[in-house]
Amino acid sequence: MELHQNFDQERFRFSQLPFRSQFWIFILLFGKVGFIILFPISIISHIAVIHASDDSWQQVTVELLIGLYPFLLGIPLLSWLIGHIVINRFPRLWFRPPKGPLWELNRRTGLVTIFGYKRHRKEGVIDEFIAPFYEFDAYMTTTHDRHGCYHGLMLQHRYEEQSINFHALLSPDDFQQRPCALWDFLQNYMDTSGPIPDIPLFEPYRHLDPVTASYDQQRGRNPRYWIDMDNETFKAEVDAMWQRVYAIDTFSRPNLMARYVDYGV
Repeated sequence: MELHQNFDQERFRFSQLPFRSQFWIFILLFGKVGFIILFPISIISHIAVIHASDDSWQQVTVELLIGLYPFLLGIPLLSWLIGHIVINRFPRLWFRPPKGPLWELNRRTGLVTIFGYKRHRKEGVIDEFIAPFYEFDAYMTTTHDRHGCYHGLMLQHRYEEQSINFHALLSPDDFQQRPCALWDFLQNYMDTSGPIPDIPLFEPYRHLDPVTASYDQQRGRNPRYWIDMDNETFKAEVDAMWQRVYAIDTFSRPNLMARYVDYGV
């Protein structure tokens, strides 16, 4: 089964499951997270209502079990149960492979490919827009709701109306540093003068990239650095990565594009 995804020393190709498959995953996660959050809150609230009510605890409990809990806890619990059963027992019912990739960054060629599906349903054609990586500019997208601002990353082609929205790869959140770190990651991946990023995802492929293999050999890197790591060390490494992300210096770097671009300010 072709999933149209590749994350190796040559291609960083991303695809997304169709809506039908995503729906069942959403049902499972919505139910699980909702129930885990609401259950302890319900217990605490239940005790508080009993103490505040003039009725007996038995009567209060019965009223809540009949009137409130079927909606407050029953819906997420049922969603969790149905999602778990469908996903784990009936893969043919919920799983459909992607019809194709969304985008690809090719380290070997230095090209970016954006796949278009406007003509796919009627003509069965997947359009491809291909351009060099250096023709794309990174933008931080910001959305607002009652909880605050959420920041994500987008690549926009400089001369054509073509863009890549990375929200499916990295969900927007209230930390500006995360999309900045993703942008650094993508630049390092496409920069063939240096090694590919040292993360567990790429460890099986590091020896296949000549620049990376030479870099690792010069520094005596253990080829099984990540895979042989114990859990405690791995947790410490991940924590250290997050600290580097939150301390990223993107906004204090010189703006090299200012020499060539008029921002109209």
